Amino acid sequence: MDEGRLAGEFAGAVLRSTYDWVDNKVNLAREKKTIEEKQNAYENIINNLLNDKMEIERIAGEYKSLYEKVSISDEDIEHLQKTIQNGVQLLSQYMDITEHQTNIDLMIGILNKDAIKTMQLLGFNYKEAIGEPLTEVCASSIKSKLGEKTKQPKSSGGKPKNK
Repeated sequence: MDEGRLAGEFAGAVLRSTYDWVDNKVNLAREKKTIEEKQNAYENIINNLLNDKMEIERIAGEYKSLYEKVSISDEDIEHLQKTIQNGVQLLSQYMDITEHQTNIDLMIGILNKDAIKTMQLLGFNYKEAIGEPLTEVCASSIKSKLGEKTKQPKSSGGKPKNK
């Protein structure tokens, strides 16, 4: 979904349904000689306006979809903060994370609701900037762990050779 394409489609739909366009079409319909011709002209105007309305609604839906891809709700932010804090607490039970505590505190601080909303207003895409790298790190870790298990040499069952 290209934002430039959406903007162009929106401008076209709006221009087709301006007051001047409608006024011009109504005046042309009034000039028709028979009632049937006038009725057809008015129906054509109404159908064009309804089609433009549907087009504008479709475009609004696409804009909404684009917005939702980069927007994080207040509830999602709060959930994210709690989840990370809980995750850090769980990890600290199994390993010493004191050397990384400053970085962890900084990351949790960046995930504060006001900071995220401000960054979003400036055009920052948290889902892309944080979500994609985390996905890549996770995938890489899984691949390396699976790779280690499959690449381990098989035991020959015999005694090791002496040199």
